[in-house]
Amino acid sequence: MSAFPYCFSGHSSPLSISDWHMPDESAHHHRTWMAFIAEATIWGKRRVPEVHRNLALIAKTIAKYEPVSMLVSERDYTIAEDLLDGLSNHPFPIELIAFDMDDLWIRDTGPTFVVNNKGEKAAIDFNFNGWGNKQEYKRDAQVAKFIAKQAKTPILHSSLVLEGGCIEVDGARTAIMTESCILNDNRNPGKNKTDVESELKQLLGLDKILWLTGIKGKDITDGHTDFYARFARPGVAVVSRDNYKASYDYEVTRENIAELKKAQDANGTALSLIILDSPEKINTRFDTREFAAGYVGYYACNGAIVMQKFGDTNADAKAKSALAKAFPSRVIEQISVDAIASGGGSIHCATQQEPA
Repeated sequence: MSAFPYCFSGHSSPLSISDWHMPDESAHHHRTWMAFIAEATIWGKRRVPEVHRNLALIAKTIAKYEPVSMLVSERDYTIAEDLLDGLSNHPFPIELIAFDMDDLWIRDTGPTFVVNNKGEKAAIDFNFNGWGNKQEYKRDAQVAKFIAKQAKTPILHSSLVLEGGCIEVDGARTAIMTESCILNDNRNPGKNKTDVESELKQLLGLDKILWLTGIKGKDITDGHTDFYARFARPGVAVVSRDNYKASYDYEVTRENIAELKKAQDANGTALSLIILDSPEKINTRFDTREFAAGYVGYYACNGAIVMQKFGDTNADAKAKSALAKAFPSRVIEQISVDAIASGGGSIHCATQQEPA
């Protein structure tokens, strides 16, 4: 019996914790989940229309390759319909589901899906608390449960508080995570690395967690993994490098590279690194104080990589070429979503995969 207070709900038969594992994002999806919302109190009135357009562009791009289910507040429902050019006018459908939320970052507020060898699926609720009580989250705390109900999957409850952006897995029992985010008293007071590792290994089907130090207090996430490092496949990691010396991420990204160069995965294989340099130029139309200027926040959907471009022609092209080599069987879709980037997030932050 597990030493942790796991609990399933919404399922008629017992399910063993040890049966589950989190697939790599590039494994086949049933659909992508998104959230269509941009509160003026968070984003500022001027940015809201462009954030809506960015969300619609991401959804329409993904709908070339797989279905999209999008939570949308009732007051924004008509706006979403108009921007999406009709819900069925895409290779795959876009579904709108009425639900009131606080913010759009469904990678963090939504459930983390796991599967087992019986073909069953479960949704983990990681007790979202507004990135350590930094933002209003009463409605966002209900998103994981609501999506699990819509997906007709049982909920696996955890004792930990964290977000989906903290978690990067290779699908072969190795994960990359940041200490600054998860081992933080604003989320998991009193829990040490051993406690956290034991629970996450069982929940996500892991043998090894590669910990990056990260950085606390510089952004709302306390240094989410998915801004810094991702797996292209087992043994190969895509890593961000910031070349702006005045940025705190200049040192952080170099520390990450140094740590991952020394790392081995669960199979004892040293990682091969694909380094993506951040752009030197960004669109300054919106707030630049929290602008997330990096290419690691791509999203792997069925048959494609949906990544960002920032208007730095040279850097955009280099990053696209690198990801094309890393994912040779996938179409590379490069789109501009600068309003979302100005809020400190990426395409990856605005999406959550539900595995097949």
